[in-house]
Amino acid sequence: MATYYLAVDIGASSGRHILGHMENGKMILEEVYRFENGMVKKDGELCWEFDRLFKEILNGLKKCKEIGKIPVSMGVDTWGVDFVLLDKDGNVLGNTVGYRDHRTEGMDEKVYEVISLEDLYARTGIQKAIYNTIYQLMAVKQNHPEHLEQAETLLHVPDYFHYLLTGEKTCEYTEATTGQLVSPETKDWDYELIDMLGYPRKIFQKLIMPGTSIGHFTEKVKEEVGFDLEVVAPATHDTGSAVLAVPANDDDFIYISSGTWSLMGLERDHADCSKKSCEMNLTNEGGYAGRFRYLKNIMGLWMIQSVRHEFDDKYGFAEICAMAEEAKDFPSRVNANDECFLSPENMTKEVQDYCRRTGQQVPETLGEIATVIYTSLADCYAEAAKELEEMTGRTYSRIHIVGGGSNAGYLNELTAKATKKEIHAGPGEATAIGNITAQMLKAKEFDSVEAARTAIHESFGIKVYKA
Repeated sequence: MATYYLAVDIGASSGRHILGHMENGKMILEEVYRFENGMVKKDGELCWEFDRLFKEILNGLKKCKEIGKIPVSMGVDTWGVDFVLLDKDGNVLGNTVGYRDHRTEGMDEKVYEVISLEDLYARTGIQKAIYNTIYQLMAVKQNHPEHLEQAETLLHVPDYFHYLLTGEKTCEYTEATTGQLVSPETKDWDYELIDMLGYPRKIFQKLIMPGTSIGHFTEKVKEEVGFDLEVVAPATHDTGSAVLAVPANDDDFIYISSGTWSLMGLERDHADCSKKSCEMNLTNEGGYAGRFRYLKNIMGLWMIQSVRHEFDDKYGFAEICAMAEEAKDFPSRVNANDECFLSPENMTKEVQDYCRRTGQQVPETLGEIATVIYTSLADCYAEAAKELEEMTGRTYSRIHIVGGGSNAGYLNELTAKATKKEIHAGPGEATAIGNITAQMLKAKEFDSVEAARTAIHESFGIKVYKA
């Protein structure tokens, strides 16, 4: 019988249960369950439906039992920054507000009354993003001080799901770093900063590293799904898991974890918290084994996903890529990182308005809009690559694109052309693979990260695009 490991990988638009096992030195994946995700309006706020998502996690576990493939362990990974506050009885306080909500507007100024942006970066190495946990907590403090008073525990999203599964309250390191409250020196909460901001110290749980055993299912969960297993923390921030799955063991590459967001960067042993790094808006997020993901956040395929919805999801991404290629001579460009694209009422109109505002030709067809987005993204990648090279004082010969966006062939070609670097695309399921890899490393299926990455390279088709 094969030994199965389960990744529950929940992204901003969907979640899935993926089983992994080793066979003849290769990692074999099988998707067993999939479900929708997205923010919904509640009391005028954009919120996540955590109760429903947890039911979906349980449904996927039942599916494993149904098909007779019960995993020995599982781990949940999600996006970063978002969290819940729990009271002394373990109940969620307030709405489960998501990062695209507007409650954080103006909260940066409130934080900078206490500490300047420059000093904050020097302490945490994390880029300014208005949705970071530090600003979200300030929004809670301003709008619902009673929630902070009643709060016993802060749990980030994957930690909350692990808590519902096991009853254990933990905070995993890679996820915690995204919130801008962790010191890259101590790899622990910056309690002095937390005190300065007036956030209650007691709500912050002890940080654990990826590969830590959290515990086993509660009696209630065991009863519902019909079996027990060990819950192991992967790099619970999905990018942390995706980077663990980059199929390379040298250091001559830049990676792009490509999905709703594009995270483009390098793996490093030390954080760069310099003033220049701050000005370039590069970030030092936590990675597997205490490494750092030195990267740039780029808007990513969120823009294309949104436009696709606005065309009633009539076309698949491959079809949209083909339409974009047909319209490849369309000349207009947008700055894909402009805040106007973070949460617009209508992405198609926003792209058109941007072109209008900047005196460029306005795209009308889906193909023209898609080509503007894809080409603009490739330009963004080229600029970020230059910045990373400038900050490290060296050049890199190739870019590894992992995650769902690695399947966008047209974008890969544009990226090769814009960056003048060889593109290695795949694996597409990098986040789930990284999640499973952390569990396998703990179970001694691999004796090192290097061995795991070699196996990943041999297990999944990597497509190369020449510069």
